[in-house]
This record gives sequence, structure tokens and C-alpha cells, in this order.
Amino acid sequence: MVVLAVTWRAKTGCEAEVARLFSKLTEASRKEPGCQMYLVHRHRTEPRRFFIYEQYNDDAALEAHRGAPHYLQYAKKELTKIADRVEGNLYEPLE
Repeated sequence: MVVLAVTWRAKTGCEAEVARLFSKLTEASRKEPGCQMYLVHRHRTEPRRFFIYEQYNDDAALEAHRGAPHYLQYAKKELTKIADRVEGNLYEPLE
């Protein structure tokens, strides 16, 4: 399993649109065969900050996600216009 933890910050005034895009991205990503979990969180006191926790079967499943049409549309094309990716880290579980 591979885990991806990503933080995004919406541009001022774009919080609702970012949340809408993450909703669409979540729905489509959860249907991917290699996706075990896809959860988007919003910071309790900083409404512009979003945290995404993703689990995939393996590196190939993560790469498939990154090449999926919904990812390219929502994350690469639309989201980058209204939010900034602050941090992204890959993890693997301790066995």
C-alpha cells in the first residue's frame, strides 16, 4: 500500500469552488480500482486549508490515478487556478 498526504490552500474567496472540485475529484477517485481510500478534510479554523488523505494498492495504482481523466481535469487543470498545493508526501505503512 502507498499513502499520499497532500495539503492545498484555496486562494482568497475561492474556498467554495475548491470544495466543489474536491467533491467531484473524491467521487471519481473512489471508483478507481486501485484506490482504497480518498478523504478530503477542511481545516477547522483555516477554511482555505484542505488536507487530502489517499491510499492506493501500490505505486502503479497511484500512477494510474495521476493519469486518470478526472484527475487531469479537476486537479491539474481547474484546481491549480484557484488553489496552491502547499505540501505532498508519500508514505508506506510499517509492517
